[in-house]
Amino acid sequence: MKKTYRFYVVDDNPVSVKLMTRILTVDKHTVFSSTSSQAAAAEIPELKPDCILLDIMMPEIDGIQLCKKLRKNKALADSRIVMVTGTFSESDRNRAFAAGGDGYIVKPFDPKQLAGQLVRIIEDSVELTFWGVRGTLPVPGKRAVRYGGNTSCVSLSFARGQLFIFDAGTGIKKLSDHLMAEQPKMLKAKIFISHPHWDHINALPFFAPLYVHGNEFEICGPAQSHVSIAEILSGQMDGIYFPIQIQEFGSSIQFRDLAEETLVMDGIEVQTLRLNHPGHCLGFRLKYNDRVVCYVTDNELLPETSPHYDAKYIEKLSRFVENADALITDCTYGDAEYKGKIFWGHSSVSRAAHLAHNAGVKRLFLFHHDPDQTDKDIDEKLKVARAALRQMKSSVRCIAPREKQSFFL
Repeated sequence: MKKTYRFYVVDDNPVSVKLMTRILTVDKHTVFSSTSSQAAAAEIPELKPDCILLDIMMPEIDGIQLCKKLRKNKALADSRIVMVTGTFSESDRNRAFAAGGDGYIVKPFDPKQLAGQLVRIIEDSVELTFWGVRGTLPVPGKRAVRYGGNTSCVSLSFARGQLFIFDAGTGIKKLSDHLMAEQPKMLKAKIFISHPHWDHINALPFFAPLYVHGNEFEICGPAQSHVSIAEILSGQMDGIYFPIQIQEFGSSIQFRDLAEETLVMDGIEVQTLRLNHPGHCLGFRLKYNDRVVCYVTDNELLPETSPHYDAKYIEKLSRFVENADALITDCTYGDAEYKGKIFWGHSSVSRAAHLAHNAGVKRLFLFHHDPDQTDKDIDEKLKVARAALRQMKSSVRCIAPREKQSFFL
């Protein structure tokens, strides 16, 4: 049964109050409200709602001042405060979070999405979405209907509005379509490139939000020898290879070269690890409050029988993904296929299962499927992985995600 919550809406516009009340009560939530911020300041501590919705531009006490006032009340320590306002300037957004706000929603909002957005903020959930799960080449046609045929792209959307995107294979076009349909007033995001092989960068020029003035992006990834990530991505849009150059992007873009390091980005800890793959390829470990998500593709897990097996690397990788709530990792080949493709930089599905079990991962997401594999082949890899986990009496939950499929962490 879906959980319901208690809301308090504060907005000097009675039409806005009525609309939000109607939306939330349809989903069986309880709603209190006031068009007077002064009256609300006195009533809210007595009701102790789960979530307080504040407009910013109000007489008496504006939304940010009211947020500061409510945050001083220890009785409201567990209440979420969300600005639902018509002002979308970056300075107002920053002031709202600095005052103790937990979310920021710009009017006019989508009535179909408002309740879900607010529940996510209350529960502080992270939305993990797969936009492309294939490797090497996109796969058109009937053999890739269920899992989709697009190459690597995954997104993480956080309750406070942060958006992290991993890789820019052809799946990023699906994400682009989704974001443009939402018509956000302003979009800020981090784009992490694991490495610059074509299936991880070649659809970046088709990511439409990059062409929108007012949007802001930071594109992060490993340099290759003396060539920076900025030079690599602009190079693939050189006139020889592509008709539009990177200077045509209308948004504000910053580039960051990454090595093995740990840094904090938008309040989220990001740790990187160099992977066993040709060139300089990075895996990412994100820690957000009590949740950990690891994105580890492309990576070869050599069998223990190989003379090139590196126990120290496996130990380091296991620590990197240890106790992750979600591990998204390379399982390009079935076990039989892998025998003929050693040193190609990709893993077999059984090795991925063993890594997840030994590291105490909660959920294993099979990723980066070979382009020759059909939906049935991916089904078979999933069966093999689950069988291996059962044999180890593992608690790991194994999933083969589909294109556009989302999970909440």
